[in-house]
Amino acid sequence: MTINATSTAAFYERSTMDLAALRKQAEGLQSQLSSGSRLARSSDNPVAASRLRTLSRGAEISSVDLANANRASADLKLADTALSTFADYVTRARELTIQAANGTLMASQRNSIGGELLQIHSSLYALANSRDSTGHALFGGQAAGNAYTLDGAGNAIYAGTATSEDLPLGDGQSVKRGLTGPEFLNFSVNGKPTDLMAMVKSLGEALQGAVADPAQAARDALTPFDSALDTLTTGQTQIGARLAWIDLTNERRTTLSELNSNEEAEIGTTDMASTIAQLQQVMVVLEASQASFVKLASLSLFDLIN
Repeated sequence: MTINATSTAAFYERSTMDLAALRKQAEGLQSQLSSGSRLARSSDNPVAASRLRTLSRGAEISSVDLANANRASADLKLADTALSTFADYVTRARELTIQAANGTLMASQRNSIGGELLQIHSSLYALANSRDSTGHALFGGQAAGNAYTLDGAGNAIYAGTATSEDLPLGDGQSVKRGLTGPEFLNFSVNGKPTDLMAMVKSLGEALQGAVADPAQAARDALTPFDSALDTLTTGQTQIGARLAWIDLTNERRTTLSELNSNEEAEIGTTDMASTIAQLQQVMVVLEASQASFVKLASLSLFDLIN
């Protein structure tokens, strides 16, 4: 009797466990179908869960890198537009200088040209203090305030930092978000350091009588203006190269993001067709097991005794 009782208890216990396991499997498959995710918890598949966490962290970092790329791109485009305007001012100043270099020009005419050059100096100063996409100095490096200030004599003095901010683009790559003022407003003429805004201001004052020979001062300024235009062109080339680099890293980031998304879908997203087929199979087995259990549980040894 003890053996029979133990066998009966073991039969019921084993059957209950098997049925519970099948129900749990069915519930898990139903959960995958409703949530669209293969993993309800990390313990379901630790390796896959770890990989999904890695992919998720990568996506978060990528979003930060993309924000940096967008900011750098916006600031560089603002700088490129500003440099084009600088070039327009310099071109106009050079045209005025050619006029002033004419020895037949009257003093009053040179005085008028000098006044326009001083107005161009004021415009250059205002443009040099342009703001970036965050409201900081566009040409002041990492300074928050103005890139240039005026001293007591009205001379423009650089007040920014030595270099522009480096913004990370991912995978150890970075890009400078702009140019500092001295990088394109300062240049060398025959080995002599020259500042564009100081040159324009000095020439304007010279044409209004600050020197004995204004026409010669104008002729001497022609070569520096050519150098200024060359420096501005170089600055725009640098900006164009940085924008192209940002585009290249963005393309690579997009490709990598698509690959990661596909991998994440393969690891963590429910395959509906396969999961439905598995669920149907489990339900068939569960129903058959329940029917078998009921039938076997109802059998009695006395039913076999004639």
